[in-house]
Order: sequence, then structure tokens, then C-alpha cells
Amino acid sequence: MQRALTTILTTWILATCMTTTFLSAAPPAAKEIVPPGAELVAVYTRVSPNAGDMTEGPAVAPDGSIYFSFIPSGEVKGQILRYDPTTGKTGVFAADSHKSNGLAFDARGDLIACEGADHGGRCISRWNAKTGQRTVLVERFEGKRFNAPNDVAIDAKGRIYFTDPKYVGSEARELERRSVYAIDADGKTREVTHDLEKPNGIAISPDQKTLYVADTNNGADGSDAAGTVPRKGAMKVYAFPLSFAGTIDGPRRTMVDFGSDDGCDGMTLDVRGNLYLAARSRKRPGVMVVDAAGKELAFISTRVTEPGPKPGDEAAGLPSNCEFGIGDGSKTLYITIDKGLYSIDLSIDGYHIPWQK
Repeated sequence: MQRALTTILTTWILATCMTTTFLSAAPPAAKEIVPPGAELVAVYTRVSPNAGDMTEGPAVAPDGSIYFSFIPSGEVKGQILRYDPTTGKTGVFAADSHKSNGLAFDARGDLIACEGADHGGRCISRWNAKTGQRTVLVERFEGKRFNAPNDVAIDAKGRIYFTDPKYVGSEARELERRSVYAIDADGKTREVTHDLEKPNGIAISPDQKTLYVADTNNGADGSDAAGTVPRKGAMKVYAFPLSFAGTIDGPRRTMVDFGSDDGCDGMTLDVRGNLYLAARSRKRPGVMVVDAAGKELAFISTRVTEPGPKPGDEAAGLPSNCEFGIGDGSKTLYITIDKGLYSIDLSIDGYHIPWQK
């Protein structure tokens, strides 16, 4: 069953508001991004018994279809699903995703996956989209297993950047740091930066000069000792200057600071270089659109339960990631929300690396 919700085009919502609120203070730039009357449409919904289950990592394929991860809790196998906009149908691409999270397609048309912990692969893998064959690209750094690769971005030269935090899973961490890494063209893996607490969503600006990373520190990684009380840390989005060689060549800049609220998960970009941040605030869940300076331009509410959330609600409206389509669907933004996949038609084209059009 599809549900359509009117999109909220505001730059702020009262912190105590528990129902959708329409305000008249929408910024002038909002309509240039989200057209009046645009609707959030559920293209895939799923019912599962565990509150921690979620969808993640939408990635557009060369044929315009959208691949995304379903991440269940515990020993239940995760899946990679494929939504076809031409038929409106969703099918299973991989019945065992090895707990994939963030996804992206490379220049070969292969699917690059971040495989997390909680009985997952804890590696970066490559999937042949035609045959479904999986190959592990890298699972260790300096001899130690990754924590739980989370999200991925690929630059114009084909370098694969990925974040390695850890949020769930009983597996013990082997690496002291939670870092951002890159796999270069020669297949070697290097640490890009550890100048953050818990890296999550990641993106690269259209001019290839800025690396955006969400620092989303919820204070726990699943393997903490019993009785540990999580203490939140940074909930920010940083901009790191990126050199031609794909290295950090200057100090980071804070673009968005969510303060004590839950921060950004995944992110994507449009052709103007604006960032679309999946904000997991229970007070104001949605996709926040900011320019390169961090100024909010528009907001797409993902509140799919009214009023909410309440105990027992299947959907609380928490977004995890977002991705633009390509071709005729280049203005369609896909958002993974709770356990589903949603879409909304915008007024601007999404940005993709050159081999995706």
C-alpha cells in the first residue's frame, strides 16, 4: 500500500512539536528545490518484528533502478533489494547481503557495498550486478578487521572512500580508531582521516575538492559491556578539503552542528553542490538541504506516522540515506525511511559521478 504525504518546505519546526506543522517561513530557495505540492510516496514498505530493522544505502544503477539494503537485527541475514521505477516492483538482488549498509555503483557498473557488523562481513565488497557474484575487496587495515564499514562514496577517478564506525554487533573491535578510508586505483587501502569521533555518511562535492562526512556519535557500538550507559558525542557534518591526489590538505570545517539532537546518517548531492542530509531527529525527522556553507535551503519531512512516533508504530519516519535517480528520473530523490523506500520529485537534478547520467 502506498502512502503519499505532503512535503513540508520549512527551515525549522518547533522543537516540541509532535505533529506535522506547516509554517510560512519557508526560505525563498526552497521552491527551487522542492516544488509546491510535491509528495513523498512509499514505493516499498516492509513489516518486520524487530524495531531495529531498517533500510539503508540507496544507490542508482546504470539502468536507473535503485538498489538498497535491508538490515535486520542479529543473526537474520540481510538483503540487497532492487526497485525498478519502470515497473514499480521491488525484488531481491542478494538474499544474503552480509549485512550490507551503504551502496554505490562504480564505472564498471558493479555494486560496491559496505558490509557491517552484527554477523555481517565487516568489509568492502563488489557485486556483479548481472551475475550476482560477490568479491571481497578489502576486510582489514594493517592486519586488523574493520569495525563495521558504513557508507561509501566514489570520486571521479574511481577511488572508493568509506567510513568505518560501529553501532551494533557483539563483535569486538580490533581497530582503535574509527576512521575514513580510501581504496585507490592500485587496490591499496589507506586511512584518509580519523579527525572525527564516529564517521557515518559520506559524499564528495561535484568539483571533487571537498569530502563531506557526518560525525554521528551515539555513544555505543553494540559490543560495550553490559550496563554501559551510552553518552552521545559529536552530531555534526564536516567538510574536509580534498586534494587532487585524494588526500586531506587542510583543516576540517563544521558545516552543520545538530547539538544534542540526533544527527545526520547518509547524504547525497545535487548538481549545484547542495547537500541532502538524512537527519534522524525524532523531533524533526527528514532530509535537510544545505548549501556548501551549511545554510539550510529546504527541508523534506519524512514523518510518516501522525502524530508520532508512538510505541508499536511500524514507521517512525526516521530517514537513513538518500539518492537521486538518473536519466528521466534525475530529479527524483529516493529516501530510505524506517523499513521502506520512498520517493519525491524535486525541481533540481541530482549530482552523479561522470559515468552516471
